[in-house]
Amino acid sequence: MANIKSKITRIKTNEKSRIRNNAIKSRVRGAIKKAKLAVMENSANVNELIAKAHKEINTAVSKGVLHKNNGSRKNSRLDAFVNKHLNANVA
Repeated sequence: MANIKSKITRIKTNEKSRIRNNAIKSRVRGAIKKAKLAVMENSANVNELIAKAHKEINTAVSKGVLHKNNGSRKNSRLDAFVNKHLNANVA
């Protein structure tokens, strides 16, 4: 353990940030998973879950938990997944 006051404070702050960041990342992963399952099952609330996943990703980017490009990639891959499966179900 550090014995300099500023380092002790920094350790505590870093731990709070780590816990908060992990919670945000977990919400992002959960929202994406729920959206993908809804698409595969043709649920009635597919559009709501997709919008919620995009919102969670964008929130994580705005808070600095995810890099902008990482968030864009997650949004893009989710949209590609949705388009692939919805078009396969229509045809």
